[in-house]
Amino acid sequence: MSKEMPINPQRAKHLVEEFTKIKQRIQNANKTRKNVRLVAVSKLKPANDIVALHQPPTSHLHFGENYQQELLEKSQLLPSSIRWHFIGALQTNKCKPLAEQIPNLWCVESVDTAKKADQLEKGRAAFVEKSKDEVKEKLRVFVQVNTSGEENKSGVEPGDALGLCKHIRSDCPHLQLQGLMTIGAIARSQATTDETVNEDFVALRETRDKVAEALGVGKEQLELSMGMSEDFEGAIAQGSDEVRVGSTIFGERPQKKDAKVKDDVEEGAR
Repeated sequence: MSKEMPINPQRAKHLVEEFTKIKQRIQNANKTRKNVRLVAVSKLKPANDIVALHQPPTSHLHFGENYQQELLEKSQLLPSSIRWHFIGALQTNKCKPLAEQIPNLWCVESVDTAKKADQLEKGRAAFVEKSKDEVKEKLRVFVQVNTSGEENKSGVEPGDALGLCKHIRSDCPHLQLQGLMTIGAIARSQATTDETVNEDFVALRETRDKVAEALGVGKEQLELSMGMSEDFEGAIAQGSDEVRVGSTIFGERPQKKDAKVKDDVEEGAR
């Protein structure tokens, strides 16, 4: 379990330093001083790294994973106080077990079809049924929007976001519509300067505004999840409520075949 998980002190010190830099950059970019959630994307990184940031002095809560099996294994190793975000591509047939098997799954960020929402609903309903002795909060979900129009990107078209949002709110009582998410085009992020804005971020904000109006809710009730390592500061400037940052904190990722869920640390290096 996590209490016995060895932590390399040099590695932990480096992670805390990088994490603190990102938090400072978020604060500097956040001119409105609203709360911006940082999801530390720990995919393909060992559970030891997560413990290093979950424990004091950072005591970070929100971590993101892209692969369902990796998330399941890490969730079984790590404290239940962690708030897991699934941010990877969803397969319909894996949605039910995802929502059913991980008690502290805080959010699924990549819902882009009603079928996937329905399977997440079934999974969370089954989980709640098995846990009658405890009060369970709803599973938060973001609707992923393909703002760039790239064929290789998941997500609903902006014009179809409202329909999916309505479906989640009306037909999925164990899910909570948290907001809209996008993974913008890399080229647009690279081309954005201090004098220009990222079209993907503008498109997501405008889509959120239209959805909120159609649903009759305040804009602030639907969050924007946008911005990653390369462009999170620009996303915050455009109103993002949540940014997903991985490699800038954890460093370069290994190949998936070489990744370890848990690192071995030599005795004496704890």
